[in-house]
Amino acid sequence: MSENNTPWTVLTAAHEALRTAVQGVPADAWDRPTPCDQWTVTQVLQHAAGDQLGFAAFITGGPGPEENPFAPSGRIDGSPADLAENSMRASAAAWATIAPDAAEVPVPVPPNKLPAEVGAAACALDAAVHAWDIAVATGQPSPLTSELARGLQPALAIVEPLRAYGAYATALEEQPGDDDAAKLLRFLGRRPDWTA
Repeated sequence: MSENNTPWTVLTAAHEALRTAVQGVPADAWDRPTPCDQWTVTQVLQHAAGDQLGFAAFITGGPGPEENPFAPSGRIDGSPADLAENSMRASAAAWATIAPDAAEVPVPVPPNKLPAEVGAAACALDAAVHAWDIAVATGQPSPLTSELARGLQPALAIVEPLRAYGAYATALEEQPGDDDAAKLLRFLGRRPDWTA
């Protein structure tokens, strides 16, 4: 892996996708439904932010999310943009302490240790896919490009084991004409043409 194409490259791109999606949410859209069944836009953001903090906490030993990312309350104290930014900043800072070729990095997903490339991609996958959830729920263009989807491929190894915990829905069958982003969404149990 070249210096210009480290695991952090995809994490930076995923964080930018989440940042853009959050910044684009209209003020009256935080309670809208999302592709994450039974979760609003606010709850998806809380989950995504909590997961970024979870990765940071496993790496640094610092504080994790204040509430369970898998049971988001739907209430944010303060600015949604600040919640997103603070969690991504903590995540990026934590990953910056890890060597790109590290064989084992502590992570909050089974088996709780992954090679740096896979762990960073898993952290990025969470941010990127929830950026897509937020964007499509609020009428924004998809921030999940085919290039970003290709960069997330190392994380796909963790998806099947996590389905048993309900973290991902059953994969959907690929369709003719699917690009890399659509294939990734279907693998994660999402319909690329989802609308509210």
